[in-house]
Amino acid sequence: MLSILIPTYHYNAFPLASNVVSQAEKEQIPFELLCIDDGSNSELNSENHKINDLKNSSFISLKENVGRSSVRRILAEKAQFDWLLFLDADVIPKSNDFLKNYIQLINGDFEAIFGGFAYTSNYESSGKELRITFGKNREEVPGSIRNKTPYKVIISANFLIKRNIYTDGLNISQDNLYGMDYLFGALLKKHQIKIKHIDNEVYHLGIEANDLFLEKTKKAVETLAYLVRADKMKEHQNSLLKTYKFLKSMHFDTLYGKLSKMINPQLEKNLRGSNPNLFVFDLYRLGYLCQIMH
Repeated sequence: MLSILIPTYHYNAFPLASNVVSQAEKEQIPFELLCIDDGSNSELNSENHKINDLKNSSFISLKENVGRSSVRRILAEKAQFDWLLFLDADVIPKSNDFLKNYIQLINGDFEAIFGGFAYTSNYESSGKELRITFGKNREEVPGSIRNKTPYKVIISANFLIKRNIYTDGLNISQDNLYGMDYLFGALLKKHQIKIKHIDNEVYHLGIEANDLFLEKTKKAVETLAYLVRADKMKEHQNSLLKTYKFLKSMHFDTLYGKLSKMINPQLEKNLRGSNPNLFVFDLYRLGYLCQIMH
């Protein structure tokens, strides 16, 4: 029935694996759990090897880093069941009925189901304010809202999908790039995959410091630019790309890219501070996209 797939990199995935295996046993369903470390050679893998002691579970450590998309592909190809549940290693289910909530929908008229993200109220927030603010406002979105634009808020850290759709239908790129959820959303829309968003969240535990999150943000924007140039974003519901294309249609993109370089120090001061503004964050990302698209 269900293959639970966890890609990890330098992270202890055992608490997550233990949690979901316990839930699977409670539901008395046919299942397997596969976890692959993407060549991190981390000392934390001593903990991850404990996954092999869990029921129907296995942990594999790759010798070389192949990238997030490729690890997911490897996991999907090793899976033996028709439904794949992908979970990032740095999450934990919000509900003790997490698996049950997904299983109840398996026989419905859906090809992919997204459970959503949640954030606790007790993070150590000092120096991580931007990631927490972004997460709470842009990722912690109720399923009823996500369903209005189903291909927009695509968070691949927690979703269920039919195996044949993932391995054969979407032709997901194996590029080792950060920010490939942009492409995932576009592919789901292009192929009109029947998706449903529900309130079956996982708590996001791996919160990056402000500087690292800004660095990852720029890498994600670079990935978006690459996908646009490669003509892989024809169909999408991406707000950043829509705004960029509007500026370009008004012949204002080049000027805004130049202006953004001038005001970046002020923007980054806000984004690295204790009270980051998401409108400033959007201006920052848009400016960077305008810069690198020329």
